[in-house]
Amino acid sequence: MKFSLILLLAGASVSVQRGPAQAPLAPAPLHIQMPTPEGGARGDPKLTGKARLPGFAPELADMPRISSPKGWGGQTMRQALAGLAGSRQNTRQSARWVYAKTLISQDRHAEALGVLDVMLQDDPDLALVANYELARGVVLAALARPEEALSALDRDELVGNTEACFWRARAFAQSGLNDDALREFGCARAALAARTGPQRVPFLSEMAEAALAKQQPELALRWLAAAPDGDATANIMRGRAHVAMSDYGKARIRLGRAERSGDEAERYQARLALIELGVAQRTMGLKEARREVDRIRFVWRGGPIEEQALRLSYSLAKKAGDARGSIAAGATLIRYFELGSELPPLVADVQSRLAALLAPGNKMPLSEAAGIYWDYRDLMPAGGEGDRLVAQLADRLQASGLYARAAELLEHQLRHRALDIAQGPLSVRVATLHVLAGRPDRALAAIRDTEGTIFPQQMLWDRNRIMAVALHQLGKTEAALSVLDDVPDASGLRTELLWKRRDWGRLVAESAASLPPADSLNEVRQAVVLRHAIALGMLGREEELARLRTRYQAGFSGLPTAPAFDLLTKDAAGVEAESLSRAMSAIPSASPAGIYADLLDVAPAPLKSK
Repeated sequence: MKFSLILLLAGASVSVQRGPAQAPLAPAPLHIQMPTPEGGARGDPKLTGKARLPGFAPELADMPRISSPKGWGGQTMRQALAGLAGSRQNTRQSARWVYAKTLISQDRHAEALGVLDVMLQDDPDLALVANYELARGVVLAALARPEEALSALDRDELVGNTEACFWRARAFAQSGLNDDALREFGCARAALAARTGPQRVPFLSEMAEAALAKQQPELALRWLAAAPDGDATANIMRGRAHVAMSDYGKARIRLGRAERSGDEAERYQARLALIELGVAQRTMGLKEARREVDRIRFVWRGGPIEEQALRLSYSLAKKAGDARGSIAAGATLIRYFELGSELPPLVADVQSRLAALLAPGNKMPLSEAAGIYWDYRDLMPAGGEGDRLVAQLADRLQASGLYARAAELLEHQLRHRALDIAQGPLSVRVATLHVLAGRPDRALAAIRDTEGTIFPQQMLWDRNRIMAVALHQLGKTEAALSVLDDVPDASGLRTELLWKRRDWGRLVAESAASLPPADSLNEVRQAVVLRHAIALGMLGREEELARLRTRYQAGFSGLPTAPAFDLLTKDAAGVEAESLSRAMSAIPSASPAGIYADLLDVAPAPLKSK
């Protein structure tokens, strides 16, 4: 019977073919053929734009509008199932509708949603009918899917509908939109009155929750008066309202009753409220309260209980002055729960606590601060304040030699926060830190992954310079030199690359145009001239060496490098290897590559074996 109903809901036609007469014991194969529009393959009606079972949408639109819980009843489940089983193709949608309403009347909302989805697949026009969207909104709100529920119930035809108001109020409360939920109460009053006592409890509890969030415990108690006196859920809300009013005796009684009579979930909810009451009365210390809340969070995950536990954990951590604990609880609430109007102030509070922990003056160890940033990087303040905190933390990491950590921190900023032209200087810094960490491949990725942005010319040149350094670290010096072809003022970096490569011919050609004046030789200029002399000597270009000697001999006079210059520029044939080695070691360590010289000397980190 159940399988036949599934086939009817899906709209399948069933044919059973028996095996040959001489094999009566063989099982009969079941062939299910899914009828489709125009005989084609069954597809999504939303994509094809065709209804497989059209015609019921106008019929449903002509039916009286459902405006109370009585509108979902009318037939027993047996009658609804019999109607569905006896339906034909032209009456199947109508039978499904009766079946869906009967399921709603019996609070079997998940099953009702399945039926409604099948109906919509077979006729997309149903989404234009108020009664259908009301039914869909009801089951989605009952299943705690508030955003979808509100989307279904947001129709002009349902604005004053008391049943729609009832479920809209619940969906708003579930989303944390407490003001909107409270505004719907007046319209929903008639639908509430049409329900029995136990049926009212979920609605009244959610409304009471909204009232408590708005610091209106008296209003919450007035509404809860319509709920049965012994209902555990209602008593939990009554107890919380009494706590908010500092009426602790009544609160203990209500919460104690709920803890005794409720199911497992209600007992945990009551226990959390009693912990809050104990802290308020100072009969339970903060340490004990936090330990008890942590225990409940360990054994229960998800839903309103975990949300309540997190809220209490957040509040207790703040009272205890535990910034990290409050951030952890607040971040979990923000990431995984619908908070509605409570979200902006909670985000602001968590961000302010993060900023205080990450500020340079905080005494927290740098490694812990970096870990906190990484754990909560999605909650960092937006705009300049957040960028400043990240930059300050990166500066501290870099100053401590933690280049890889600093690079990863700023790389997240580069890929997820920086926009357009701001990616230019940030990409250069990230690449520089990766080079310092011995990860030239990551440096190249930081540059290449941000090539889609149009940068000013100067910024492009800066990016090319650090790219050349990374390429050299990867052993691709020729590619590095090619990157620098169109970069002005890159002669110093190019000559450094050629010097390290021992490319004497190109080094002479590159450095000849940038030889300094002879009358002011600082360490960098001395290095340029001496390297040029070595290259000429290696090439055996004696005449050019002689001219270099004539030009700079007076300038080197009296300098510590004068002996080296004298040795390198006299007759190269008479220079002994040992003397040449001493001369080369006397060349100043200052480099014409400037700020890039130290980067070029960083050895790439060894690759990690998998």
